[in-house]
Amino acid sequence: MSDEPREHRLKRLSMRSMRRGIKEMDIILSRYAETRLAAMDDGTLGTYESLLSENDQDLYQWVTGQVAPPPRFADLVSDISGVACSGK
Repeated sequence: MSDEPREHRLKRLSMRSMRRGIKEMDIILSRYAETRLAAMDDGTLGTYESLLSENDQDLYQWVTGQVAPPPRFADLVSDISGVACSGK
């Protein structure tokens, strides 16, 4: 998907953020996508896209601090948690 226009990629990732397996992650990730996706560089978008491929139950435990995320997602999960907690 390297030739995918940025605008399409952002829309696709935004939709994937909203259409999760559990409602809690729909809410958390759609809010995050709204506030952060447009400002992400390509590398961070790639990491976010990989994160979206993870199991929702795992994601929920990472975001809520119940379980530590894998190191490759640690910074991103921390940012998601911050947005979720702040409501911004």
